[in-house]
Amino acid sequence: MSAPPNPAPERAHARARRDQAARVLLPFGVLALGVLAWDLVVRIEAIPPYVLPGPGLVFATLWSDRALLFDSLLVTLTTTLEGFGLALLGGVGLAVLFNQSRLIEYSLYPYAVILQVTPIVAIAPLLLIYLPQQAAVLACAWIVAFFPVLANTTLGLSSVDRNLADLFALYGASRWQVLRRLKFPAAMPYILGGMKIAGGLSLIGAVVAEIAAGSAGAGSGLAYRIAESGYRLNIPRMFAALLLLSAAGIVIFFALSLLSHLLLRRWHESAIGPDR
Repeated sequence: MSAPPNPAPERAHARARRDQAARVLLPFGVLALGVLAWDLVVRIEAIPPYVLPGPGLVFATLWSDRALLFDSLLVTLTTTLEGFGLALLGGVGLAVLFNQSRLIEYSLYPYAVILQVTPIVAIAPLLLIYLPQQAAVLACAWIVAFFPVLANTTLGLSSVDRNLADLFALYGASRWQVLRRLKFPAAMPYILGGMKIAGGLSLIGAVVAEIAAGSAGAGSGLAYRIAESGYRLNIPRMFAALLLLSAAGIVIFFALSLLSHLLLRRWHESAIGPDR
């Protein structure tokens, strides 16, 4: 007599599908309710557009000024990605040096902490004095994104299973082999977590620097357009530019989250999921 089929896996898959649908639909539902409430408040209170524009006017401005806004967005994204790339290379590279030499770590890590805790709003005007404008903006994007990559990678490289480290030592593995075959795979979730944090922070650094540069009469990034619109009381364009900045940050975060999932989905518990 054959055993009855086990319905548990089917229930688990159905629950996973429901959870996935809820994760997608609920944020869009909350967003729709927020936009509706925003529109109703503007209409009922008859708020003038130079105080608070309605969502319809914001989207109309986004369409009518699309050439200017998207060109500025491209400038900001270019700086953001360049700063993020420099932070990734510098953070991972310095973390490897820290892992290989305690002397280097003890000598330089406190200065990395000082760089992180100093407000970027205070650093940006100084950088604009001593560096060319684009270099100063890029430096701001790098500064705020550098430390999360460095700290997470340093933690990941130091979080190797001691039993596996002893096994590698028992078989006479070189330092390069231990780093490449043991420490880097173990640190990969930490590195990817630091990347997701650094992606958004690099955008913040670029925005702060562009606003500081714009106040000096130069700049063409999206943050400069926001400041310019505020000075001219063009509040619908300010909201449209802010909407583009938020969308860019969301795209960066989800792109890095997708990369993390693709790299970890076959072996790490954070990406495998509870139903597998």
